[in-house]
Amino acid sequence: MINRERLLDEFLELVGIDSETRYERKICDHLREKLTTLGFAVEEDDTARVTGHEAGNLIATLKGNVPGAPTVYFTCHMDTVAPGKGVRARVEKDAVVTDGNTVLGADDKAGIAALLEGIRTIRDHGVKHGTIQLIITAGEESGLVGSKALDPDKLKADFGFALDSNGPVGDIITSAPAQVRLDVKIEGKPAHAGVNPEDGISAIQVASRAISKMPLGRIDGETTANIGKFQGGSASNVVPQWVEILAEARSRDEEKLDAQVAKMNRGFEQAAAEWGARAEVKVTRMYPAYKYGEADTVVQKAVAAVKRVKREPSLLASGGGSDANVIAGHGIPTVNLGIGYEAIHTTNERMPLEELYKAAELVVALIEESRR
Repeated sequence: MINRERLLDEFLELVGIDSETRYERKICDHLREKLTTLGFAVEEDDTARVTGHEAGNLIATLKGNVPGAPTVYFTCHMDTVAPGKGVRARVEKDAVVTDGNTVLGADDKAGIAALLEGIRTIRDHGVKHGTIQLIITAGEESGLVGSKALDPDKLKADFGFALDSNGPVGDIITSAPAQVRLDVKIEGKPAHAGVNPEDGISAIQVASRAISKMPLGRIDGETTANIGKFQGGSASNVVPQWVEILAEARSRDEEKLDAQVAKMNRGFEQAAAEWGARAEVKVTRMYPAYKYGEADTVVQKAVAAVKRVKREPSLLASGGGSDANVIAGHGIPTVNLGIGYEAIHTTNERMPLEELYKAAELVVALIEESRR
């Protein structure tokens, strides 16, 4: 039922609007106008004052016309990664691509375009539906800051779907990990590296000893850990007093995550104690895990909708987080869905046309399945 030409035009229009993360004002205003025209009651929340971004999240509601039907929500994000200014998109054979100087922004404007076309389609064809809520976030690419600042009291849905995963349409991310960030400072003791090095305590050596002893990389099938940043020291002739480390751990199992973080924390503290240094470890939980099975309503609706659009559903676990994690953490069952974009976050990003069309068909099918 979708209008392919209209959908492609919509997508090209969206990717042509600059919206690098933090600078979402233009795209936010554009989407607000679009959604209002489609009959949604639209609110921009006040999270920009917390996140420091130009715009807040858009929360849009379309009242249903099926009494007693569940309320379903969809979420996409309006921001892109850099370089995303002055995108020049074109259709090349069977996909939309750029001129190679910027990202395309299919992550997540393909999701938004599919969502808008899906809404237009149900209106054009008089499709019955329950109440539909849209959560279009700012700052997803800046660490999910928009969704994390979102007031959960504004979420009114029974369950919902994030349109924000790589992989073909038909992929259903039923499980995704929690993430913990560790900001570490090691304080040693400075000394002249050539005259009296024995009087110093090298923060770099302390940190290196700690890291060499802790489990990192792929811990098990559900858990990973990484040292992402390591910097310190000032000159070759000075025993370094300071080192700063940025690390993370992820797991789809909260107990495993807690155990991994404890090992990393203990590793820094023990190494510091052995060398007479000091370790300061700040642990921040970035977002929660979610996990749903075939018996859960949200999964059943997604599977039925994928089959309606003649794709084979694939239930998958992810190693990455998204706004789905945050909203699911507020108690609203959510799965993330494959949209089909490729090579995201690179200047080789592309959006296959058939996946774009199929994503819009899937939105219609999800709305129809969710009213039951």
